[in-house]
Amino acid sequence: MQRREMLKKVAAGAAATGALAAPGIASAQATLNWRCASSFPKSLDTIFGGAETLQKRVAEVSGGKFNIRVFAGGEIVPGLQVADAVMNGTVECGHTALYYYVGKDPVWTFATAIPFGMNFRTMNAWWIHGGGEQLLNNEFFHKQGVHALLAGNTGGQMGGWYNKEIKSVDDLKGLKFRIGGFAGQMLAKVGAVPSMIAAGEIYQALERGTIDGAEWIGPYDDEKLGFQKVSKFYYYPGWWEPGPALHLIVNLKVWESLSKEYQSLLTAAGYEANQSMMAKYDFENPKALKRLLAGGTKLMSFPKSVMDACYQASKDVYAETSAKNPLFKRILDHQQAFLADEVQWLRLNEGAYDSYMGTIRR
Repeated sequence: MQRREMLKKVAAGAAATGALAAPGIASAQATLNWRCASSFPKSLDTIFGGAETLQKRVAEVSGGKFNIRVFAGGEIVPGLQVADAVMNGTVECGHTALYYYVGKDPVWTFATAIPFGMNFRTMNAWWIHGGGEQLLNNEFFHKQGVHALLAGNTGGQMGGWYNKEIKSVDDLKGLKFRIGGFAGQMLAKVGAVPSMIAAGEIYQALERGTIDGAEWIGPYDDEKLGFQKVSKFYYYPGWWEPGPALHLIVNLKVWESLSKEYQSLLTAAGYEANQSMMAKYDFENPKALKRLLAGGTKLMSFPKSVMDACYQASKDVYAETSAKNPLFKRILDHQQAFLADEVQWLRLNEGAYDSYMGTIRR
């Protein structure tokens, strides 16, 4: 009898402290089975894996009562049509880079990256604490019929693969270049010919000469896609994507039908995917870059004159777009004001440290 009473007290205490929270959540919810359309192929295990990380955590914490099945790009819809599939209810959710959909409205790009914009840390700070999540969801995404949750980041990307050296801005003129998001408009300003091609199609386009160069993410994924076999010059930095975020977008009606517990679970699982993806890229990219260089890839930095020309082009495009789209201007101003202080802080602490460590570890 005493043992039974003791166990009752222990169970009551555990429930009060949250130790039994997960079973409590599971028992109170109906079983859900969702489909998630990814924009990415399974072969790119890190970026595709963001959705898998989220899927696994949601299933575990819900005790198997909230199940999300992830489909690679092309299995349900093409990779660049994920947002449409979520908006029209073909799937409950999708894992994608939201700047793929700037053709609908340039505001989409702010959730992922803008040229000369935020890195991984500043994007996290803006989205989580700087009002970015509320601003974009309340003012834009909900009106598109979706709710956006942070669910990944690749970190600073490379500047891409080229079939010739880029010595001046003149070398960009007429260059047929695969690039995602809003940055194509900046490259067009300096004379390049941008095109948007899904990941699985880039290699063939390079090999056939349909394009003269391409960017994807960084050494680990680029090596997997085989770009080093058809292009020799590998440039940095990827000024158009200093820290692009990935998101889980949920059909808004489906999101609003969820309990607060499941909404919180999805949000937390998205944060885990965000951290896990970045950590894996930081783990894999240095090793992949060594392999690429050992295999003959020529690592090159963009000349300052090219960077300056592209920066000016970005300012011109932002001014032109802001004049036509008041919400774009409002979010751009909000991001830029936040970024101004962040850049100075990160340059002061980690930037200075990283620069010094680079000089002593060459």
